[in-house]
Amino acid sequence: MKKTSIAFLILVISFLSGCSVIEGANNTLTYATEVTEFANEATIFAKDTPALAQQAVSNKEAATELEASLQVMKTNIEEFNELQPPEMAADLHQQVVTQNENAIKGIDLYLNNIKDGTLDPAVLENNEAFKSLGEIKNIVDQIRDLVGQ
Repeated sequence: MKKTSIAFLILVISFLSGCSVIEGANNTLTYATEVTEFANEATIFAKDTPALAQQAVSNKEAATELEASLQVMKTNIEEFNELQPPEMAADLHQQVVTQNENAIKGIDLYLNNIKDGTLDPAVLENNEAFKSLGEIKNIVDQIRDLVGQ
């Protein structure tokens, strides 16, 4: 009876430790997928939004579209910052979070300066949001290499 109990205990422990390995692999894969999606969104945003911002100076429709785009990107950034990276990617994730914080400051500047459906032209001189999000691609590429994606 004692041998059966010990064997059963070993089997349960082996199963549980195997589950944590599988869970860790799933978390790493999920994180890599999230990073890739965020990088794609940030790249498109950084590429397309400066032209829209130029139009928003004199076009109320463009300003409304810009405001919506800025809000969506800000939400995406905040959601990304809340992700829990695998231990091996923690430092790189923090670098992305730092860039994201700079981008949020730039986004907030744009949002605060959209008045009466147009953007103050002086704000266009600050494109920190676009620079920060453009720089994320390099860090994300390092993360993908690290987690094997």
